[in-house]
Amino acid sequence: MVNINFKGAFFTVQKALPLLKKGASVIFTTSAANEIGMANSSIYAGTKAAVRSLARTLSGELLAKGIRVNAISPGPIQTPIFGRMGMSMEQAGEMTKNIAAMVPLGRIGTSEEVARVAVFLASSDSSFILGTEIPVDGGVSQL
Repeated sequence: MVNINFKGAFFTVQKALPLLKKGASVIFTTSAANEIGMANSSIYAGTKAAVRSLARTLSGELLAKGIRVNAISPGPIQTPIFGRMGMSMEQAGEMTKNIAAMVPLGRIGTSEEVARVAVFLASSDSSFILGTEIPVDGGVSQL
């Protein structure tokens, strides 16, 4: 997880840096898990907290180059992973229902909701946003 979640993010930016011009936007994906102290997720949450810190640190380091760095922090999002966990449809549905019950908005988010935040961060509409993490988690990390 350290190699994929943290080192992968760091080395990707390192290799892409020569291609990034003034006004570029780097967007990392963290997780609501880095905020909420979820049981049985210490390594995962720790690597995602490291990515959050990387976004803030690189923001300062790349400021002079005019490159903005931010992060998106998804919470429970409906993805194909629910169908790949070796569960029956009934079990997956029950798990989804239980997760949704923990979300203040009462539902699982969609990948489109995360994508809209990414598009915003990549656009000039977010030109005054730097070094932040935007939660897309239905309130999981806030309430």
